[in-house]
Amino acid sequence: MAVLTRAIVVDTVPVGGRLPPLKADPSPVDHPAVDRRQLLRWNDSVLLRAWRGTVFAGFTFFVLHLAIGLGGPGLDPLVDQWLADALEVLAGVCCLARAVSTRAERPAWGVLGAGLLLYATGDICFDFVYGGNPPVPSVADGFYLGFYPACYAAVLLLVRSRISSFTRSVLLDGLAAALAAGALCGAVVLELVLQHTSGSTPTVLVDLAYPAADVLLLGLVVFVFAVTGWRPGKAWAYAGTAFALFAVADGLFLSLSAGGGYAEGTPLDALWPAAMLLLAVAAWQPVGREHSIELEGRFLPATPVVCGFVGLAVLLSSRVSPHNVLADVLAALAIVTVFIRTGLTFRESKGFLEIARGQSLTDPLTGLGNRRALMTALDRELLTGEAPVLLAIFDLNGFKRYNDTFGHPSGDALLVRLAGKLEAALQPAGQAFRLGGDEFCILLPLPEEGTAQLLERAIESLTAEGDGFRVSTEFGAVVLHEEAEDAGSAMRLADERLYAQKARRHQGEESYEVLMQALSEREPGLREHMRGVAELSAALGTRLGIAGHALRQLQLAAELHDVGKLAIPDAVLQKPGELDEQEWAFIRRHTLIGQRILAGVPAMREVGTIVRATHERWDGTGYADGLAQTAIPLEARIIAVCDAYSAMTSDRPYRRAVGPAEALAELRRCAGSQFDPEVVKVACAILEEAPEPRPASTGSLAVGA
Repeated sequence: MAVLTRAIVVDTVPVGGRLPPLKADPSPVDHPAVDRRQLLRWNDSVLLRAWRGTVFAGFTFFVLHLAIGLGGPGLDPLVDQWLADALEVLAGVCCLARAVSTRAERPAWGVLGAGLLLYATGDICFDFVYGGNPPVPSVADGFYLGFYPACYAAVLLLVRSRISSFTRSVLLDGLAAALAAGALCGAVVLELVLQHTSGSTPTVLVDLAYPAADVLLLGLVVFVFAVTGWRPGKAWAYAGTAFALFAVADGLFLSLSAGGGYAEGTPLDALWPAAMLLLAVAAWQPVGREHSIELEGRFLPATPVVCGFVGLAVLLSSRVSPHNVLADVLAALAIVTVFIRTGLTFRESKGFLEIARGQSLTDPLTGLGNRRALMTALDRELLTGEAPVLLAIFDLNGFKRYNDTFGHPSGDALLVRLAGKLEAALQPAGQAFRLGGDEFCILLPLPEEGTAQLLERAIESLTAEGDGFRVSTEFGAVVLHEEAEDAGSAMRLADERLYAQKARRHQGEESYEVLMQALSEREPGLREHMRGVAELSAALGTRLGIAGHALRQLQLAAELHDVGKLAIPDAVLQKPGELDEQEWAFIRRHTLIGQRILAGVPAMREVGTIVRATHERWDGTGYADGLAQTAIPLEARIIAVCDAYSAMTSDRPYRRAVGPAEALAELRRCAGSQFDPEVVKVACAILEEAPEPRPASTGSLAVGA
């Protein structure tokens, strides 16, 4: 055995493991190419197989001798005492060898090996010290009973090593199973011992200690089986069978001894060595995937039901045939544990349902409500609500290009950021949803003070721009209870309006490019002038509180405010001298012409309205409609100031450019007559801060951007 231990310490292999066959000499001892590690593995495998074969042969002979008298009566002392005790000692040494061979689970198998040697020592005392007839209690009983604490400790150490964690449900399942098994064993085994036990108090206590210890040990084993979902693995299966054999053997022995029916040399004597050898076999089972058992989902729902029925059966049987109090107490505790487990199950199920419902209604990327949540909210609103509600569907422009340029992870991060901005923009009245891809949706109650501002904030929140990209949005809206009476029709109508707006935007972008190209061809410097007016107008509009869609319309109107000059003859535009009345009539018509050109594109109609008013005067003497003061759109008043400044600081065919200071002085002089005084004041402040102001980021001036 020293050789076996030495071989195992170096490197362990599973029982029955094989060394790869050598090419030349089948004996590794004489092979010069085999290193020491391979040699010890080969010795390990050979010695283990030899030990297993020897023990199997010895145990088989032992059983056959007890059962059919193989070898004759002359071998009774050798077999009943020497061979039985040798098998038990070998079982204990095997467990200790397992503990020495590897660090994994060393304390558990070391303690169990020591416990088996204690039990074997008790049998040696029984056979050779007391000659098979010890008093009760005796020293042998001390060794026997010392085996059980070692088993408890070994089981707990294995549980700690092989089972990483317990959920409350799994723990209660195991506890209920252990209590039910204890109640059943107490009602059968312990009751049988009680009925046949008599004598002095020490005798009775010692006799009862065995079945009580067996019941507790079986309870621990059943607990392990339960918490592993009744799939414990080979090691636990062998160990559980061994402990069950101990309980059966002890119960039969005590009952037969109390009645005077026990005789040494019967098949009953084979149960103890068999149990101990099974524990040795369990020790050498490879751990593998069983080393860290995942418990979630492993326990069976039937476990608490079966345990409850077992506890109830034990309690009912006591009404027919009264038995010991311990069995009744364990049965009652098992039923209580099952009730606690049932309550916990209901609470967990409710929590799981709430989590599942939340997940089914939540977009996993952004955390907003998903399409299902939107349809649920629409159905609820249409069924129970009476006030009108605005439903708006948003689709991002430029997101696909952003995704293709920066990658999908960056695209996901952008969607999360936009979703957070959208949700914050709708507080406290609105709800935000993500329909999938780059589509979002909102619900806003109507009438609600500030609804228009919330909608504008929602549009602005779905806008992002930076180096090399700009993401904006289009939307389609519908009013529930007024334009749609069911969720399906509301979604269809909003979707149709969304894509109609996207079509208009696409048409507007094409028209914008055509017009800008035409202006560049007509007068190359005009496009630069209009872009400068647009940038200054954007900065001024931002300072005056214009944002979102209105700011984008202002930029477009500023850039296209002179588009009507396409219809003015070059002779008039390039005339170096003063214009006559007929020529001025041409000039005054260019805002109307510009509006008509832009009105031909649906997406540009709002821009055309602004362009029409860009030459109105604060005192009402401008053209084309003679509007005065605040009747003039704010965007047009801004463009008028910015256009005048740009014109004064640029060379024209009929005059030279003036300096910025002179231009600002002229703006102040005309404030209150030609220009809005407040707009002039803010414009002068901006221009004095930076003679050529440019907004931090005005983005593309494409229509709808």
